[in-house]
Amino acid sequence: MKLYDFDISGNCYKVRLLLNLLGTDYERVPVDLFGGEHKTEAYLAINPKGQVPALADGDIVVSDSQAILVYLAKKLGADQFWPDDGLTQAQITYWLCTAANDVVQGPGAARLAKKFNFDIDYEAAQARAHALFAVIEAHLQNRQFLVGAEPTLADIAMFPYIGLCGEGELSLADYPNIQAWLSRIKALPNFIAMPGID
Repeated sequence: MKLYDFDISGNCYKVRLLLNLLGTDYERVPVDLFGGEHKTEAYLAINPKGQVPALADGDIVVSDSQAILVYLAKKLGADQFWPDDGLTQAQITYWLCTAANDVVQGPGAARLAKKFNFDIDYEAAQARAHALFAVIEAHLQNRQFLVGAEPTLADIAMFPYIGLCGEGELSLADYPNIQAWLSRIKALPNFIAMPGID
């Protein structure tokens, strides 16, 4: 398998994290986003949206980090991360959608504004982030992980940009349940870090 990857992307990192937690060998193919490589004809042939990550598995190419997580969990038989029952999958999917929307518009956008100087309404991103943090904080009351008693794709999908929120100048001081959840994920066997997350 080849993972088309950008080192400081939280979306790429969540795929690397799952692969590492599962002890799976793969080839990392760096894509130079700052240099525009993701918009070249060669890369657009891999992912027509010109985004990372993309995963090539033989003749199969899967794009979008959430979709890649589901593909890998099924392909690698990682039932602990993507259990087979419909209710659990629905609950996990809720958080996959949250990662693709609320997280991107909140802590993800705040990080782009503060770390990379993107022209983004920082105050709106900050407000969205704290609204989301309040929801997660309440949800994690008396829970170890987002869905069930063990980590699932929900945790893998939600972890990166919340773990990186300091780069968006967002504080988790008022969210002890989130802080404890982040620590539990970092304590998982085979956990790996990324720039901004130690």
